[in-house]
Amino acid sequence: MDVVTIGETMALLTPETTGKMRYASHFSRKFAGAETNVAIGVTRLGFQAGWISRVGEDELGKAMSSFVRGEGVDTSQVKTDSQAQTGLYFKELRREQDVRVYYYRAGSAASKLGPEDMEEDYIASAKYLHITGITPALSETCYQAVRQAIEYAKKHKVTIIFDPNIREKLWESKEKAKQVLLEIAAEADIVLPGVSEAKYLFGEHDLERYASLFIENGAEVVILKEGSKGASYFTKEEHGFVPSYQIDRVVDPIGAGDGFAAGVISGLLENLSLEKTIARANAIGAMVTMVNGDVEGLPEMEEMERFVQDTKEDVSR
Repeated sequence: MDVVTIGETMALLTPETTGKMRYASHFSRKFAGAETNVAIGVTRLGFQAGWISRVGEDELGKAMSSFVRGEGVDTSQVKTDSQAQTGLYFKELRREQDVRVYYYRAGSAASKLGPEDMEEDYIASAKYLHITGITPALSETCYQAVRQAIEYAKKHKVTIIFDPNIREKLWESKEKAKQVLLEIAAEADIVLPGVSEAKYLFGEHDLERYASLFIENGAEVVILKEGSKGASYFTKEEHGFVPSYQIDRVVDPIGAGDGFAAGVISGLLENLSLEKTIARANAIGAMVTMVNGDVEGLPEMEEMERFVQDTKEDVSR
């Protein structure tokens, strides 16, 4: 297995019209969650990914498992819970640049995930363990599950990649969020924060200071995402900046960070340099924003390479 990820995926309902959701009468149903977004992104690029989670014993849970499995992700570690429902959320497209999300996930099957759901051999089989800051925010048992997964990864020398992916509404307090997220970041080999997330965790600093704080905390590689500008990378030995790809129109920004993470993981699996890895991640992040939906814009390798080539040709004209 190339990468294993852990977390909740939900049914996603989106109005077929733009504007306030109260006026919508028709919705499209899709599935989305940060961890499966990354897993699907990785499999589309030609690598192996596995997903650990729980779903409800309901129609949405069955459809979700089938969808994720159909995208080539291993779902052998996804358990069915007869006592809790599959989570649900709505994405409201009020207008361009104004996308709002509403969650109905309290008490969901995935929030019941616990350390007993972590299989040591399964995690040990992976080259990378991908964790986000969403999963430990869902419940105390989810937090313990993440801790158990980290313990197994450390034991078997599996590289840990951590995307803080801060969802403040899921945490009981900002203090608790900072405590847990910094604790997990300290265990990670590679961290992928946005600049706003670094500010949330450490206060107001420049990029170099943010990177130093993450490295002092325990990370070996820090990749700071700067939105449409690009991303900066830092290790103890090197640092640099990789500009993003400029696109004409952002259709849906949600899921871009997950596409970026998939690009990073795939680049590392190919032993690309950090600069080339981040250039790929930037390209995939940009491509995701051009399509409505969390996973619909995730490219296959050939599509990504063509996008990069076309962008270079446009610039050189």
